[in-house]
Amino acid sequence: MKYEELTSLQKAAIALVAFGTEVSALVLRGLAEPEVEKITVEIANLGDVPSDIEEQVITECYQIFMARQYISQGGVDFAKEILEKAVGIKKAQEILARLESSFRTSGFNLLKNIDSRQLINFLQNEHPQTIALILSQLAPHQAAGVLSELPSELQSEVALRIATMEKISPEVLKEIESTLEGHFDTGHAGDLSVSGGAKTMAEILNLIESSAEKNILQSIEADDADLAGEIKNMMFVFDDLVLLDDRSIQRLLKEVETKDLSIALKAASEEVRSKIYSNVSERVAVMIKEEMEFMGPMRLSDVESAQQRIVEAVRHLEEEGQVVISGRGGKEDVIV
Repeated sequence: MKYEELTSLQKAAIALVAFGTEVSALVLRGLAEPEVEKITVEIANLGDVPSDIEEQVITECYQIFMARQYISQGGVDFAKEILEKAVGIKKAQEILARLESSFRTSGFNLLKNIDSRQLINFLQNEHPQTIALILSQLAPHQAAGVLSELPSELQSEVALRIATMEKISPEVLKEIESTLEGHFDTGHAGDLSVSGGAKTMAEILNLIESSAEKNILQSIEADDADLAGEIKNMMFVFDDLVLLDDRSIQRLLKEVETKDLSIALKAASEEVRSKIYSNVSERVAVMIKEEMEFMGPMRLSDVESAQQRIVEAVRHLEEEGQVVISGRGGKEDVIV
């Protein structure tokens, strides 16, 4: 049993067993019957759990509970600031990402089971700001599906509004939720505010087909070049190098200075390092490792700058069609 391979349901089962029968009973009383059945079956099939796995699950639960408390006290930004100080930037991002779905109001959650075509029919005559707000509440893959089917002019306008969206007041969300519930005949309203922004737009564009992505980015760039650049940078981050196929990695390495690569790898995940080392000769791999060691400790800002230069090289090569990023939508990504 490996912690990284556990599903959310398995983690929930492990946590309930660890918390004991009294706490577990209280938790199960608050769940819907189908959820209780799933967790009960998972608990029954659990078997022996190593103590280190149990400890990791409990730690994750504690971190999520604390994150929820910080959010309720001062909002997402406040929670992010506190968590970064407590567990570091990367871990804080992971914790908040797990809670992302709970930031979305329950009324909007009903849309996750709505067919994209049905949603498009509902949205196409709405004001672009309303469409943008609704898409900002959806999961990126669903929002990408809807956005790609909208007329090109509307795509661009909606995308720009998502990217420049500020925090949304609970009152506005409730009003739109009421309309959605009336149209789709289900659900109950929530009261948390969320925001769109460049990150939301980047997540959507990562999953949209290439032709629509280029059209949208060009339109945003014409209106706000800095915003377009910010979105592009968020669409592909350094850790996403693992999404490049081997041929693309080899093409990228021709554009990257060895010094930049060595600096960038100092704060890279083991997965990214392995991806790079497996696409260079043994001699070059040894040279990179020796240079990293020779550099000694470096400021994180310098490492991030080197990583950003590599990210920009990837974006440039992708625009020229010289590299392939796995998971991007569109027929142009199909290799035959």
